[in-house]
Amino acid sequence: MTSPRRPGLDVEGLNEGLNHDRPDDADSPAQQDERSFFAETQPGKSPSRTVRGPDAVEPGSDGPQTREEEHYHGHRDRLRQRFRDGGDRALADYELLELLLFRLIPRRDTKPIAKALLARFGSLPEVLGAPVQLLTEVKGVGESVATDLKLVASIAHRMLKGELKGRQVLASWSSVIEYCRAAMAFETREQFRVLFLDKKNALIADEVQQTGTVDHTPVYPREVVKRALELSATAIILVHNHPSGDPTPSRADIEMTKLIIETARPLGITVHDHIIIGKDGHASLKGLKLV
Repeated sequence: MTSPRRPGLDVEGLNEGLNHDRPDDADSPAQQDERSFFAETQPGKSPSRTVRGPDAVEPGSDGPQTREEEHYHGHRDRLRQRFRDGGDRALADYELLELLLFRLIPRRDTKPIAKALLARFGSLPEVLGAPVQLLTEVKGVGESVATDLKLVASIAHRMLKGELKGRQVLASWSSVIEYCRAAMAFETREQFRVLFLDKKNALIADEVQQTGTVDHTPVYPREVVKRALELSATAIILVHNHPSGDPTPSRADIEMTKLIIETARPLGITVHDHIIIGKDGHASLKGLKLV
């Protein structure tokens, strides 16, 4: 569905169907990119003893640390201790991201990288939701680090999904919204997904039915209903995102929802709602009394 004013979904009709291998080698090009973030060996000095700025690194050296190295190691210890004592509430977003990057980029001052990521994408959720190719455009972030950031996002998403599994979804509506936002709010292309529920409204499955462009996703109502029957689902919740950020439903969104409702009703399948997710919030067609 498309709309001249807002992103939307596209109904194609009733009769049409539907790793990154992280290099283990520490000398891979991606790792070299991350290691070369701050500076290069100063002319005339041994690489193992070169001071390269506030995050001085001496790979393989057993010698005494420079003053700069002692400073950033001390900073890491203090940041870890603050997290242990106060949890995430004790740290700003850039500090949480910096703490994560400690593990992904060893022996490196990660504060500038953390701040650069937040400046580029706007918020911590948007950093974790950004595609790998955009993450690697930030200086100091190679492909392996970008992949690890996406791994963290995937784990967080699985945790939220685990909270819904086997529970009555309609009794945990805030968890449903939180889960959908984590899954879709920062996607750069439209996705149309369906939450399939059993007769107790517990989650059976969550599946992305279609992925489209920045403002268009094809939707096949018969395929949605067919999949519900295959899973023995008696109810569904429709979800899609607006990459523009504005979750306001378009006319095409509303018409498509009504069409799926009409297709599902004779087969005993209830459409509880259609949720639209955006970076700026979410919209419920049922809550807006549009269906």
